[in-house]
Amino acid sequence: MFEYIPQGVCATKINFEIKNGIIHKVIFTNGCNGNLQGLSRLLEGMTPEEAIKRLRGISCRNKGTSCPDQFARALEKTMKNNKG
Repeated sequence: MFEYIPQGVCATKINFEIKNGIIHKVIFTNGCNGNLQGLSRLLEGMTPEEAIKRLRGISCRNKGTSCPDQFARALEKTMKNNKG
């Protein structure tokens, strides 16, 4: 299970798993509960690359980031740290 502390959004923590190149068990702590539950369910079974492509750059309330964008950043960091 990976843990990421997002910056500049209402969610305070994102936990997730990547098994065999597929995203599983995405859990956002705090934030917009209904929206983040929906996002978590949609991400289940997706590849990290596809999720990054779809979520990177989404902004919420002119913050320049959002919970989906922060998840994309979490995936990028996880993939970078687990290469090789």
